[in-house]
Amino acid sequence: MPRAKNAVASRNRRKKILKAAKGYRGGKSRLLKTAKEAVERSLLYSYRDRKKKKGDFRKLWIVRINAAVRPHGLSYSKFIHLLSEKDVKIDRKILADLAVTDPLAFSKIVESVK
Repeated sequence: MPRAKNAVASRNRRKKILKAAKGYRGGKSRLLKTAKEAVERSLLYSYRDRKKKKGDFRKLWIVRINAAVRPHGLSYSKFIHLLSEKDVKIDRKILADLAVTDPLAFSKIVESVK
């Protein structure tokens, strides 16, 4: 009985790794072992950073809202507290967008909450 080497499957497996490593510098895009390490690491980073992105955007929204309410004599925390007291259901994403794109509407919200 002839020996089965499974050449097709192993070649496809290697090609898949090298294709994912396309664009990496040096041996990371050409050598299988280093390419595999780099691809595994990049997949870990991308998984981790998909989770981290949510927090990063929240931080950005908070900074934008804080910068927009300062001229009205409020801090971010006081503004959010007033929003919850008045039972205004606008999330930080929308508030930050309003602060950047439509400052007049944002100032109306701030004045209604004050």
